[in-house]
Amino acid sequence: MENKDYTVEILEIIRSNTSPGIMRSRLEDYHANDLAEVFPQLKISERRKICRILDLDMLSDIFEHIDEQAAAEYLDEMDIKKAAAILSAMETDAVVDVLQMMPKEKKNLLIELMDDDARKDMAIIASFDEEEIGSRMTTNCIMIRENLTVKQAMSSLVDQAAKNDNISTLFMVTEDNTFYGAMDLKDLIIARRESPLEDLIATSYPYVYGNELIDDCIERLKDYSEDSIPVLDNDNKLLGVITSQSMIDLVDDEMGEDYAKFAGLTAEEDLKEPLKESIKKRLPWLLVLLGLGMIVSSVVGLFEEVVSQLTIIMCFQSLILDMAGNVGTQSLAVTIRVLMDESLTGKQKAELVFKEMKIAFSNGSILGILSFALIGLYIALFKGKTFVFAYAVSGCIGISLLLAMVISGAVGTLIPLFFKKIHVDPAVASGPLITTVNDLVAVISYYGLSWIFLINMMHLVG
Repeated sequence: MENKDYTVEILEIIRSNTSPGIMRSRLEDYHANDLAEVFPQLKISERRKICRILDLDMLSDIFEHIDEQAAAEYLDEMDIKKAAAILSAMETDAVVDVLQMMPKEKKNLLIELMDDDARKDMAIIASFDEEEIGSRMTTNCIMIRENLTVKQAMSSLVDQAAKNDNISTLFMVTEDNTFYGAMDLKDLIIARRESPLEDLIATSYPYVYGNELIDDCIERLKDYSEDSIPVLDNDNKLLGVITSQSMIDLVDDEMGEDYAKFAGLTAEEDLKEPLKESIKKRLPWLLVLLGLGMIVSSVVGLFEEVVSQLTIIMCFQSLILDMAGNVGTQSLAVTIRVLMDESLTGKQKAELVFKEMKIAFSNGSILGILSFALIGLYIALFKGKTFVFAYAVSGCIGISLLLAMVISGAVGTLIPLFFKKIHVDPAVASGPLITTVNDLVAVISYYGLSWIFLINMMHLVG
């Protein structure tokens, strides 16, 4: 069932002449994401109107669902104090992202106007590099002392809930704010009022350190089905949490980067990116691939004698090249996915290589037999050659296809493993690189076997 599009309804409400109170009441019935989807379709005057009518909590939710660049533009349209108030009510990690899209002078002014708590929290998150998990955390969480009773903990929760809405999991800390454990809100609600919290606290709850690299801990975060994971500093003090939504965004970002690298790019592109930036991202890989392409072409030149004596084999060169490239890219995709597991042993990596080669051998055998039968029939019937000649050529094609696929499966696995070994992102071993390397493998296999079997051994010409 498709999700309903509320755009028309929302636009009608905003563009109606109803009073601010009625308009606010009606708009609050919609999810913040639905309202965020409408913002690009509004005029500046209409966006300003909405920002005057809705309360800060609703506006902050809406702006958290808007792209950082667009959010920065919309905030620039409104009164500076209102913009600072909205930023103060937003999740801290989202605020950092939005402010990065603003000019330095405007950013500094907004930071000065934000409330003290928001400014302090933002400074903590901004202290981490982009590649560190701490840069994606939020300080929106409930922290409770571990030595309280249930009644005291409930009272502390009520006090903090006004400013923090991530309350499904409560995080327990010691007097000096050292992380102690966590507990579910449900367990606190159903516990006896005078019971100690100790029996309810999960002291083995997962956590990460703020300066850990995102690439190093993303898999670990995905393994836990928790709404939020605590983030600690190097002294084990609780700084904030990574929410499940942030984890989804992180995985999405990582996949986007890997897809870009598979395409031979150094980063993701978007529609608004300047031409110069897109060229800078693509040109380095294209230059590398041009060099490899020249090597492939020079290798083909070495077999000029084979081509001149047996021109028909040129017709099937693309078949061998394409299948070798496809197998290599498939093996690369599988290997990149497997390598996300940091605990992979040397034995498991070796098993992966042999598994991909066995798969390539099995598929190559099936395709080689089909090629032998069908191409031989094609050459005999449509090219006017004898069946002996036709099936000698198709047999060479079938064997070349099998050999090229097996080697390509190994290459598509070994190259990313090598990059991982030398501490280079294995996704850099992208599809275009693998395809070009496998073109070289396929050319040598195909023309080499043709030279050995068809010309030197069988003395075929034509």
